[in-house]
Amino acid sequence: MTATSDTTPAQDFEIRRLDAPVGAEVLGLDIGKPINTADFARIHRAHLDHHVLVFRDQRVTPEAHIAFSRRFGPLEIHVLHQFHLAGHPEILIVSNIKKPDGEPLGLGDAGAYWHSDLSYKPKPSLGSLLHAQELPSEGGDTLFADQHLAWEGLSSALQQRILPMKAEHSYLAKYEELRAKNPWRPKLSQAQVDQVAPSVHPVVRTHPETGRRALFVSEHFTTRIVGLPQGEGDALLGELFAHSVRPEYVYRHRWAPHDLVFWDNRSLMHLAAGTPDHLRRKLYRTTIEGDAPF
Repeated sequence: MTATSDTTPAQDFEIRRLDAPVGAEVLGLDIGKPINTADFARIHRAHLDHHVLVFRDQRVTPEAHIAFSRRFGPLEIHVLHQFHLAGHPEILIVSNIKKPDGEPLGLGDAGAYWHSDLSYKPKPSLGSLLHAQELPSEGGDTLFADQHLAWEGLSSALQQRILPMKAEHSYLAKYEELRAKNPWRPKLSQAQVDQVAPSVHPVVRTHPETGRRALFVSEHFTTRIVGLPQGEGDALLGELFAHSVRPEYVYRHRWAPHDLVFWDNRSLMHLAAGTPDHLRRKLYRTTIEGDAPF
């Protein structure tokens, strides 16, 4: 990770744990201003400890959003190039707004199923940063489920059973199902399909920075347990999916104007609760490259 010189003035900010199973809010920090090494270390530590950080009142440009995200690692360019922010391919527009010609401005059904971002890649995402641009007067919440707690909540027998298992993840798993519900989701070109070949990962991954174990399967992208008959694998996955999002593992984020939410895809799954069709919602997302799960 790069770091700003220690001569950069410190910012006065507070990290306050949320009244929820997971998460903390960061108050008083401006990510658009230089962040020195010590302040950045506090943020990084809080992200590892709380898995999702809510940076309040971030009135920042896309350039600042991208620059802050890059402090944590290289950024991914999402396969749906149709929804990149003009001039900033690092930013995916998440929005239900339509342009004057009726075409979608962004990915309107992002997060329709529980998932961890880019789990279908050989190196799934480290984390994602979502910045509120335009919020609806109702709806639009995002839910986060702590997969460390989900792992710890399994019986020891089930833990031992699944520990050696691997599962396949595919971006295409529910793509056509989503297209059928949302005709504005684009048909993928062959070049895009080639970018998202399925990947196989451990059912239980170890966080590379903390060493904690977490469940790593999702209803959106996980298609099968490697080596199990499909029926048996589907039954096991169904059990794990249901367990992994129990209420005691979940934080529901109700967006406030200019929130920037940074979550750890190695520790969490997330879900978009949905927005009424007649209300506008627009957010900008960056995604940080991760490493191969183990």
